[in-house]
Amino acid sequence: MQYKRLGNSGLQVSVLSFGSWLTFGKQISNDTAEKLMIMAYDQGVNFFDNAEIYAQGEAEIVMGKIFKKTRWERSSFLVSSKAFFGEGGKKPNQTGLSRKHLFEACDAALRRLGVDYLDLFFCHRPDKNTPIEETVWAMNHLLQRGKILYWGTSEWSAQEIMEAHMVAQRLHLIGPTMEQPQYNMFHRHKVEVEYGQIYKTVGLGTTIWSPLASGVITDKYINAFPEGTRLGMKGLEWLKERSLTPERLEKVRQLNKLAADMGTSLAKLAIAWCAKNPNVSTVILGASKEEHLAETLTSTELIPLITSEVEEKIESILDNKPVPPMF
Repeated sequence: MQYKRLGNSGLQVSVLSFGSWLTFGKQISNDTAEKLMIMAYDQGVNFFDNAEIYAQGEAEIVMGKIFKKTRWERSSFLVSSKAFFGEGGKKPNQTGLSRKHLFEACDAALRRLGVDYLDLFFCHRPDKNTPIEETVWAMNHLLQRGKILYWGTSEWSAQEIMEAHMVAQRLHLIGPTMEQPQYNMFHRHKVEVEYGQIYKTVGLGTTIWSPLASGVITDKYINAFPEGTRLGMKGLEWLKERSLTPERLEKVRQLNKLAADMGTSLAKLAIAWCAKNPNVSTVILGASKEEHLAETLTSTELIPLITSEVEEKIESILDNKPVPPMF
């Protein structure tokens, strides 16, 4: 396993990490979750991603039980949580980025995960109803109390991230270290263009999610819609409709042929393509089956094979390279 610094911090994070979204506490059994986490850890993965909203807190409970059972040294792994959506409650203050919710969400995540501190704590979405000063102060108070070690954002715009940094600088506080954006062959603009200046100015780290576009960038959906996939899960009809367009499927077929010509799978090629981006700190893998995770955990082997010629072929198929703005 390869490791990278998380942005400008001194924290070393595995290039491939493992997440629990849509699987832990919902799609897979706890026994399967345990086997997947152990497989990832044994292959060098040191970052496990979670959030308060995942299975309404159950994903963190499942992960916490695995930490307790495996008895891994706490210094050997990183674990995250995210706050904004809450655990399902809809009353005032049960969501958002207010000091009250951030403190309560952090304490709840610590209880569910069974750890004394969170390595990474994310603001899961921007909150228009809370002053950014309040959020920055709250995160810094959690840092000072030793409950979190690094704080970051998820799906924030470049402007919002820089606003947080300007507030932190003005108040002599610590700004967000990392951002967790979606990034894959079909979703590129934020990571490749919008955050371009932030990498240079504040050294933003990225823990990217959905490298396979919810499984679309695999051979899974090329011929027919299979049973038991995440896009077939109840409540994700919107994701299926948005992801499985005829245009995308045709591109996936061409990418699949390119991967076959390289002697590999499309899933591994897509993950390696994400990991090759120097501004990607870690690629969060998701899996519901051991054989799928075993395959994708070897994706970094392909990075040297993605030559300039291969990149040109990929760009020709995708035809969606983001164009930086002209100043």
